Amino acid sequence: MALIVQKYGGTSVGSLPRIHHVVDKILKTRAEGHQVVVVVSAMSGETDRLVALAQKLSITPNPREFDVLLSTGEQVAMALLSMALIDKGCPARSYTGAQVQIRTDSVHNKARILEVEGSKIQADLASGTVVVVAGFQGVDDLGNITTLGRGGSDTTAVALAAALQADECQIYTDVNGIYTADPRIVPYARQLSQVTCQEMIELASQGAKVMQIRAVEFAGRYNVPVRVLSTFKEGSGTLIIQSLHKDHSIVSGIAYNRDEAKFVLRGLSDLPGIAAQILNPLSDAHIEVDMLVQTPSINGATDLTFTVHKRDFNQVQELLENSSKTLKLDKLEGNDQIAKISLVGMGLRSHPKVASTMFHTLGVQGINIQLISTSEIKVSVVIDEEHLERGVCALHEAFQLGKEPKEVEIN
Repeated sequence: MALIVQKYGGTSVGSLPRIHHVVDKILKTRAEGHQVVVVVSAMSGETDRLVALAQKLSITPNPREFDVLLSTGEQVAMALLSMALIDKGCPARSYTGAQVQIRTDSVHNKARILEVEGSKIQADLASGTVVVVAGFQGVDDLGNITTLGRGGSDTTAVALAAALQADECQIYTDVNGIYTADPRIVPYARQLSQVTCQEMIELASQGAKVMQIRAVEFAGRYNVPVRVLSTFKEGSGTLIIQSLHKDHSIVSGIAYNRDEAKFVLRGLSDLPGIAAQILNPLSDAHIEVDMLVQTPSINGATDLTFTVHKRDFNQVQELLENSSKTLKLDKLEGNDQIAKISLVGMGLRSHPKVASTMFHTLGVQGINIQLISTSEIKVSVVIDEEHLERGVCALHEAFQLGKEPKEVEIN
């Protein structure tokens, strides 16, 4: 008998017929002799509906009350799923994040899980009950409801799997697994049977929407086996593993992100601490800076370029304009019509030609590169958003990602 944590996304529980379909999958797992803990997202479209309601009342809703509102979406889904299980004769019990004591920090809308109390769940499992937990939410030390950000139900599931020492965490979604690229852009993209945790972290952080990055980080930190599967099609999905397979690709996949904005601060005084003066206010506002490039100093002046999430564009512009006099810069430029493309793969460490092939491929397509960022297993570029789909398709073809690794030759 194994302990399985299953997470079902919003499309998986988006209607009553789909909830009944999820019930059948849970009952099948239970019939195989396994204990089951289920994590659910809000029904598809529900979170967007709640966000729209809040924004009709306030342009900037109070963060605490916003979390209280958003958390209700998952509570509806967990209650309906539990009712459906009980109606089928299966003992089930639902819990909110606060009830099961998923303890977080106090950063509303972007909270991080600190600790999970598993005693209630373990007692229910021992009695043969299926436990259904609301994803995406927790509670801070003051008893305030918090939410974990978009995709936070993935993190809830992996955190529960870690705390309960589950045998596997299964992430059910509307895709069959992890692909070499987004199949909506590259129809011939290939499904991966496995991908390393390091690669999945990079893919998630660079824009792949299949799993939240914090969930993958949890899986890596606590060695949780995670499998990404389709709710609607049978298959083995993609297993996220800890170590490299001998037939692993040099480039495992391509991720992209349309939700990028770029700022350029021109003519900054090149003095010690100048970058901190710019970035500290952003950090205090919990705004994450992604790519960051500083040009060499010329006559004591330098340019600083960085990217942030597009949703933070207006706030960052306001913060920079407020501090522009203190910074004494020549010009502030903002652009929210950019996109990022990233190549990810463990093989990049030993194949330096990957970057040059990427740049050459984009150049042949007439796509100008605005920023470049590299790590041991990633090469990212920023380009104009209008060229995104053409760039992804060209790179997928250049690196032969539609073929199995053993069929690929790197010159």
